[in-house]
Amino acid sequence: MPALSQRTNALGTENAFVVLAEVNALQRQGKDIVSFCIGQPDFPTPANIQDAAIAAVRGGKHGYTPSAGIAELREAAARYLGNMRGLNIAPDDVVIGAGAKPFIAYMILCCTDHGAGDEVIYPVPGFPIYESQIRAHGAVPVPIYLREQRNFAFDPDELAQKITPKTKLLILNSPQNPTGGILTRQNMEDIASILRKHPQVWVYADDIYCRLVYDGKFVSIAELPDMYERTVISDGASKTWAMTGWRLGFAANKALAPHFVRWVTNTDSCASQISQWAAVEAINGTQQHAEAMRESFLARRNLIVGLLNQVPGVSCKTPGGAFYAWPNVTEACRMIGAKDSEQFRARLLNEAGVAVLADIHFGARVPDEGQHVRFSYAASNEAIVKGVERMTDFIKKNSK
Repeated sequence: MPALSQRTNALGTENAFVVLAEVNALQRQGKDIVSFCIGQPDFPTPANIQDAAIAAVRGGKHGYTPSAGIAELREAAARYLGNMRGLNIAPDDVVIGAGAKPFIAYMILCCTDHGAGDEVIYPVPGFPIYESQIRAHGAVPVPIYLREQRNFAFDPDELAQKITPKTKLLILNSPQNPTGGILTRQNMEDIASILRKHPQVWVYADDIYCRLVYDGKFVSIAELPDMYERTVISDGASKTWAMTGWRLGFAANKALAPHFVRWVTNTDSCASQISQWAAVEAINGTQQHAEAMRESFLARRNLIVGLLNQVPGVSCKTPGGAFYAWPNVTEACRMIGAKDSEQFRARLLNEAGVAVLADIHFGARVPDEGQHVRFSYAASNEAIVKGVERMTDFIKKNSK
């Protein structure tokens, strides 16, 4: 068999899907699993959005669109992104993609050269595809650590120290996957003040959870003076309108939009036309369903954090957004004799039937921060209560 490239052999993955496969295998064996491993809304896509897609199908909208996306969606997305951030964004600055995830790769490809030693600073713990794509495209990954003691913000002094002449890109994510933390206006102002000293650094603002903020107001670094010109705003339909499978994202930046269009042409040709028309309705139509989902996630957040903080050996900060909890299980690991969070996670799944993700699924463990696991509370109240009860019983039963 011909050999594979080193790039392919080294390519990372998204472990949520790996653990999901484990869950499915156990369920096929008849085991009862309460799963908190996958990060997607558990609600159906709102009916008005479904109806718009059906109308597009019946209306013969089946073919290719321009690689940049249909004009109606670029206009709607420009208005939507601009209104949320107090910016005047032109439709020509917006590019539509098959989900928001491809723009991570397009961004890295646009600002780094393979093997040139170009550096990308990215958050850890963080969405694992950041590091995977940085490495795959031949850039140098430089982690910046989100600290529990800082409510999962990073130390601006650490950012200042990590920027070098080789730094080409800073990736920001707020609200965050996996911690649920948010970057405050003060956090953003601290970051912006540092970046103004380094005009060669682009910013990729992964704002996919921007409508799921519970504490305070969503703040984008693009809102701050001199920042929008060098910031790519990335958002999409998946989380806000429960459209993960529709694969529809959008990104905005005046300078990079034409280059993103060429990357779309080279990869996907265009996003699904049907999904694009559905997204037009998602943005322009009633927002009552999106708001109802947000309120449900907020109630679930309060439920799961309250319950987790009653579990022996577990402490959990209240996440400010998204639908993830990031409890510290350092003491729980010690109590049951688990060497780390990954062993804790595997035992919790196989012995208690509760599926979570370990901190190492989101990058190297943060130094001096202990052990953590991630719960996605995109699950029913009944599942949350049942899962945390099982976790409690598991720790009590196995305590040394």
